[in-house]
Amino acid sequence: MSGFNESAYQQARDTAIALPCPFERALLSLCATCHKSRKLLLAEREAISCTEAQANAYCQAFHQALHANARFALHMDPLQPWPFGKEIRAQCGGVLGLRDILGLPDSNTGVDIAQLVDTALARHGDIADFPYSEIMRAIVHYEPRKRRGDK
Repeated sequence: MSGFNESAYQQARDTAIALPCPFERALLSLCATCHKSRKLLLAEREAISCTEAQANAYCQAFHQALHANARFALHMDPLQPWPFGKEIRAQCGGVLGLRDILGLPDSNTGVDIAQLVDTALARHGDIADFPYSEIMRAIVHYEPRKRRGDK
């Protein structure tokens, strides 16, 4: 039996992270970057925190809009929680789709989420006005990278 206490870990995580990053999985999977993020190591796990409240609020709103729009595209039951694979598709596909729609270059270092959202806000005015129908195409077509043992 494991001596690991998940509730103690969650409590320590909540104490250590004042502004949790909604795109943590995208950052940890390396499909995106963010200059406003800070990586933490807690109980041999990696976690991502945001360093700016306004950027976090914009990212939270974009993340919620991605979820609201992607439920149908990914055939999600609204009453079920998001499985890991579909969450990665929503986060990475959403960020990369928005980058492509804005015509930003594909960078070797990955797209910076905070800069991407700022650029999209400057162009579209509001997060609700982002072109979600086009972003959904990118989410549907996004394929997470294969695990090492999978071929």
